[in-house]
Amino acid sequence: MKILVAPDSYKGSLSSKQVCQAIEEGLLKACQGVFEVVKVPIADGGEGTVDAFLSALGGQLIELTVTGPLGKPVHSFYGILPDGTAVIEMAAASGLSLVPTHQRNPLVTTTYGTGQLIMNALDRGCSRFIVGIGGSATNDAGVGMLQALGIKFLDDAGKEVPCGGGNLDKVATIDLKGMDSRLKNAQFIVACDVDNPLCGENGASAVYGPQKGATPDMVKLLDRNLSHLADVVASVLGEDHRNDPGAGAAGGLGFAFKTFLDAQMRPGIDVVMEATHMDTLAAQSDIIITGEGRTDYQTAQFGKAPSGVAKLGKRMGKPVLLISGALGEGYQELFNQGVIAAFSIANGPVSLQEAMENAYSLLVDIAQNIGRLLVALTKEG
Repeated sequence: MKILVAPDSYKGSLSSKQVCQAIEEGLLKACQGVFEVVKVPIADGGEGTVDAFLSALGGQLIELTVTGPLGKPVHSFYGILPDGTAVIEMAAASGLSLVPTHQRNPLVTTTYGTGQLIMNALDRGCSRFIVGIGGSATNDAGVGMLQALGIKFLDDAGKEVPCGGGNLDKVATIDLKGMDSRLKNAQFIVACDVDNPLCGENGASAVYGPQKGATPDMVKLLDRNLSHLADVVASVLGEDHRNDPGAGAAGGLGFAFKTFLDAQMRPGIDVVMEATHMDTLAAQSDIIITGEGRTDYQTAQFGKAPSGVAKLGKRMGKPVLLISGALGEGYQELFNQGVIAAFSIANGPVSLQEAMENAYSLLVDIAQNIGRLLVALTKEG
């Protein structure tokens, strides 16, 4: 029996590669010689995107120090695939996980480090980029990234505006003369799993600002500032992308990619599955197993990684099993997308910390039980 194992990471606990290994270990414990396990770590544009591509396609991991979301140096990374494509996770330079809870403040956080990753890849000869923009700590409309790429955002006195979403109202004009010339011939594919506009009640500030530390008053200020910036950008460039689907992703980073870098916005899981040839692997498999750290209604509604895998399985006529760290309200919506059964690794009352600390062994246990069931059903068949 050929089983395709294609999970996302268990955020803060296990990488997608580790999840694959644990599931394989459990299946093989159930019965040696019955299962052929094909492991494909996946991601949807957030944490684990670089690992998913490098695991599937090979390539080089580049490690470097960049400016973090709070303006301090942080250790970061990106990948270069064998064909020269750079794969970047904005979260590795400007992510929420890099900011302690008590310091989260989208008025000051910046995407400057994400721009530094792009510049480093340009210096290494890359001209094609896949950028996952999930998990941001920022609400600066990508201004920090663009500043790192040589674009200047100037106030009324001609001085460069400081970093952070709280300063965007000071932008009076934009100087494009210093923009790195190599960007004109660069291709950007942005892996994005949301379709929010830049501004308004469904925009970056209102929907995602609170999880980044924004109070209700801050949300209103940030939204006004994004609207002001969009007005300035429209007057300078003669085009307005504030209402494009995904413009509000990552605190407006989607807006920056679309407006200044002519990026193609695509669902993150689609980009990953296409690159890893998941359709071919699914067609060759008998069963597909996917999963993530927590599954609830958002997984199906926002097209997160397990949702994409489920839909693929349904198209291919392959049963899809889901193993997640936790099952929350509305996870059953995935049954309509192709999942036939869902499992949590928790084997009894357990705290979140305990579940995360023991995730690997718990995952092995549930995979072993699933494997034993599959063996029994195979014998009966």
